[in-house]
Amino acid sequence: MELRHLRYFVAVAETRHFGKAAEHLHMAQPPLSQAIRRLEKELGVELFTRTTRQVVLTGAGEVFRTDAERILTAVDEAVARVARFAAGAEGVLRIGLTGAASYRQLPALARLMKREMPQVMLEVHTEMLTPAQEAGLIERRLDIGLLRPPVRQEGIAHRSVATEPLVVAVPEQHWLAEADVVRIEQLRHEDFVMYGATSGSVVHDAVVRSCLASGYYPHRAYEVTETSAALALVAAGLGVAVLPDSIRAAPREGVLCKDIEDALTVRLDLAWREDDASPLLRGLLAVLEHNDMFIEGPEGAA
Repeated sequence: MELRHLRYFVAVAETRHFGKAAEHLHMAQPPLSQAIRRLEKELGVELFTRTTRQVVLTGAGEVFRTDAERILTAVDEAVARVARFAAGAEGVLRIGLTGAASYRQLPALARLMKREMPQVMLEVHTEMLTPAQEAGLIERRLDIGLLRPPVRQEGIAHRSVATEPLVVAVPEQHWLAEADVVRIEQLRHEDFVMYGATSGSVVHDAVVRSCLASGYYPHRAYEVTETSAALALVAAGLGVAVLPDSIRAAPREGVLCKDIEDALTVRLDLAWREDDASPLLRGLLAVLEHNDMFIEGPEGAA
């Protein structure tokens, strides 16, 4: 059965007239009539009762019309969907991101995509440090990542989307609770909640460098793998955590965030595979460029 025969049948069913249907289909009437006869022969039923004045659907024709219209609608939707996919307007993008990026940058990206690319769905993988995101990109388990450079794997392009100062999260009953700004030196005798030393965390390394610049190594009281866990331990009064400023976008009960006068900053980059020619990726990059989401800074190969 040919798809065009279904379209012929639906046109006749709608107009109840072979001549009008042929005109609508931009074809002559005899070939249309012959095509409907072939369709009826193939199905083994009469679809129309024909008189000199009108064409009426039979009971079998009414049943077949419902299914034929459903099939044609599905085909038309499939054609439109694949066209949107080819244009980078529909599909799924798998994104990995650091824990802190889920507080500020993920909502901003999701809102922008909802507005500019409403048919594209984000599959979100949170609490992934940079090495894990790099592996996910290279192994094609991720399409994009929000990670903190440096990027050490070859074949990954990246551009900066944010530069954040480090802030210190302290319990609300902490002796620094009333301070507007603190210095790294003031944290010398504090218990630190930190990412693991061997995790490859850029934030961990920045915290250590900041403390060493003030003449001490931070006392690691607790190690965590997730930003949310670090904030939970701070809220419990078990220590302080030096984290990117974006954690302020999701306030945590029992936790106060303080500016650090002399701490380092950390970058956040959008990363993707250099060889990824996906229309979805290219569409996203164009949307981010158009909406000034990228900032000046070192870039990977685009």
